[in-house]
Amino acid sequence: MVLGHESAGIVANVGSNCKTLKVGDQVAIEPGIPCYICHFCKNGQYNLCKYVKFAATPPVNGTLCQYYCCPEDFCVKLPDNFPSLEEAALIEPLSVGVHACKLADLKVGQTVIVFGAGTVGLLAGAVAKASGAIKITMVDINQSRLDFAKDYVANEVILAERDIPQGLSSNDFSKRFSQKLLESGIEQADVVLECSGAETSIQTGVYMTKSGGTFTQVGMGKEVVSIPIIDIVVREIKLRGSFRYCNTYKQAVHLVSAGLINLKPLITHRFKFQDAVKAFETFEKEKDNVIKILILGME
Repeated sequence: MVLGHESAGIVANVGSNCKTLKVGDQVAIEPGIPCYICHFCKNGQYNLCKYVKFAATPPVNGTLCQYYCCPEDFCVKLPDNFPSLEEAALIEPLSVGVHACKLADLKVGQTVIVFGAGTVGLLAGAVAKASGAIKITMVDINQSRLDFAKDYVANEVILAERDIPQGLSSNDFSKRFSQKLLESGIEQADVVLECSGAETSIQTGVYMTKSGGTFTQVGMGKEVVSIPIIDIVVREIKLRGSFRYCNTYKQAVHLVSAGLINLKPLITHRFKFQDAVKAFETFEKEKDNVIKILILGME
């Protein structure tokens, strides 16, 4: 099947009923097309539509091709001051960050801890900062990613312990690690955005959420994990799930065009379309040095 779901392009043709776009327009492509008629679609939560056709999710083909057909309302026209189509391809993961911060009900002046310094974690942190968060703390097991995060958006970074000692449960390990953080002066946050999906990060994230604060799960890992539910209950932590995005693309485009978020530093590698296989091989071999790999369109 055809891969790809983080994409942007130039309109090559339009149908006779298309009213908002014309040939030559540059657009960011939202890759999940819902049914439009179910309860969730009509309620504005189309990301929860069980009939959604999402690019590169079997059996639906993706966007890594010369021509891709998409409904006009899922193509967001880029304003004249938008940096480039390269950055527009990253509106998709940026939208994940926008949606997560919305669900967390992030407010100006709050503190945020982000677990996972991959693309989604970095962009969730960037959205939090653009939304008025006064302190962004990033946690990861990879020092090179933390170094990038420190330069890009984080006020402070934390290198997490990777291995659980023999005989210690994951939750006890996470509780001990969070206690170390608190004793070292790292404070609990108003909002925690968990973007790794790792069980120990989820557990530590709960412990590092302020009483009455919000923990939002963004990353996807194991289907079932253990969480400190009593801690959530007695400290009245608001637990939210975040799945993809809905009604966020225009806001994400605005954040970039207004200069509030810079996406260009995230693109660490570029490959021509005909070298797409090399792009995937590079990611596999050089994960520690890769943030995002861009595959250019066909010439």
